Amino acid sequence: MKGSFKYLTTGEEDINWGLYLNVVGNAQIQPGTLYPPREHPSGYYFEWATGRVLHEYQLVYITEGAGIFENKHGKYHVKPGCIFIIFPNEWHRYQPVKRTGWIENYVGFSGKIADELLKNPVSSPTQPVIQCGIKEEIIDTYYKIFDLVEKERPGFQQIASGMVVKLLGYIISFQKQKGFSGKPIAKVIEEIRFIMRQNCDKEMNLEKLAADHNVGYSYFRKMFKRYTGVSPGQYHLQLRVMRAKEMLVSSDKSIKEISFELGFQTIHYFSLIFKKKVGMTPSEFRKRTN
Repeated sequence: MKGSFKYLTTGEEDINWGLYLNVVGNAQIQPGTLYPPREHPSGYYFEWATGRVLHEYQLVYITEGAGIFENKHGKYHVKPGCIFIIFPNEWHRYQPVKRTGWIENYVGFSGKIADELLKNPVSSPTQPVIQCGIKEEIIDTYYKIFDLVEKERPGFQQIASGMVVKLLGYIISFQKQKGFSGKPIAKVIEEIRFIMRQNCDKEMNLEKLAADHNVGYSYFRKMFKRYTGVSPGQYHLQLRVMRAKEMLVSSDKSIKEISFELGFQTIHYFSLIFKKKVGMTPSEFRKRTN
């Protein structure tokens, strides 16, 4: 085995941060090598016959070779570009195919924020293996985490935890992109998003916009929400509110003028929408930012 690993101690400040690292490492497992390596402490080492249960999350990225990951929900084939997610208190085991070995990169972490992030439907114990492909962004993020942990400078846990969040963001992003790869609707959505941004100062007939692109509105709406996370109407509304925030901060225009310029029917409706989206009225927002 070639590689390195490091187990970390955590203080109260790290734990209160909401996401903290427990272990990081990488290893090149040569073909025919006994797996897992015996250098790991008892809490992490396991025998294939019995598997193990961890009390943390782990993201394991395989960049070469192939193998198997197994949990109580099933057995999953792992190939280059796969990330498998280990969930706390879930029995599991994994190993490379003996004839190929593999290269693994892993980070183990815990925390309240981690619990919230891993509720995302893209990842769950029933679908623990995600095919992201060999992505420079992902492996670069692992290397940056390794570098931070190796130097262990003050505050490294907080910076490294941000890198873990970034890693999770990449995983979700690549999964979403995969569902649109090669589909004409992706181009339509991008074109309409551009039109929305160019026209955030007015109401828009989104059904007509979809029809102009030869797409049925119900299909367009469903795919748009899957692509962006919000409906077309909410997306355009958010753009208008963002523009309103910019105008409130950078101009001396009255709230009535801003409301009119952004195409809201009445100042009352504008204030209602703004408060719903921002959590305060336009006048309160202006006072806080001036």
